[in-house]
Amino acid sequence: MERKKASDFPQELLNLFDLYVHGEIHRREFLDGAQKFAVGGVTAAALLEMLLPNYAWAIQVSENDSRIKAESATVQSPKGKGTISGYMVRPANAARKLPVVLVVHENRGLNPYTKDVARRLAIANFIAFAPDGLTTKGGYPGDEERAAKLFSELDRGKVTEDFLAAAEWLKARPDSTGKLGAVGFCFGGGVVNWLATQWPDLNAGVPFYGVAPRLDDVPRIRAPLLLHFAGNDQRVDATWPMYEAALKANNVAFEKYVYEGTQHGFHNNSTPRYNEAAANLAWERTVAFFKRHLA
Repeated sequence: MERKKASDFPQELLNLFDLYVHGEIHRREFLDGAQKFAVGGVTAAALLEMLLPNYAWAIQVSENDSRIKAESATVQSPKGKGTISGYMVRPANAARKLPVVLVVHENRGLNPYTKDVARRLAIANFIAFAPDGLTTKGGYPGDEERAAKLFSELDRGKVTEDFLAAAEWLKARPDSTGKLGAVGFCFGGGVVNWLATQWPDLNAGVPFYGVAPRLDDVPRIRAPLLLHFAGNDQRVDATWPMYEAALKANNVAFEKYVYEGTQHGFHNNSTPRYNEAAANLAWERTVAFFKRHLA
């Protein structure tokens, strides 16, 4: 399939797709709304297909890259769903303890894009662990609609406890320096914001387009934060002003960037919403932030 860019689609259609991706409308509602953009022989179903991920595009670091060593791991989570499994990646020739980074996926589970993000961190000389919130549902199913359905069935309180258990386990590993960062995207960005309010042992947090946590929990944040936002993301960006005021009022160290002209999900290079320039800049800032705070 020809690779499309966000600029190839009307903003109204992209907004409609964002509602669909986040479960606020069903597939039929998206198709009905997309019908007015189905011109020139292109159907509404074809438009949806164009907007869905193509994970072949997401791979920047191959699973067989000689610079990394990857394996699966399972963490006990007694306050969550019992266990959570995930993808562990480290530099292949690591001869000493390294900082660790928790990678929290979008609202589809541990898909190939999220695994690639973990591998990108490994080649930047971190140990990365990307848990799968769909572990007790059999893991990411390889089908976006099926993944969305399974994700909607999760107990969000339990799954966030799973990620907290994974963070605690990762920080305490014998090959860890004891310095832990967390990066998350969409749902995962919200988890990173939440984790910062719940866990004083977090050393650095980087939420990509994540909704704000409960504002009355902000005084508990101890970790420095690097927050990335898309310019065209009304749903998430609307939560920022009050969050910013709470961070400032509580003297939380943070950096915040808005990437103008970008869509929610601009870092995910498997979809047309990907913006290469913004994604690369945000990632450079993320790696530098982790190196600064986890050294």
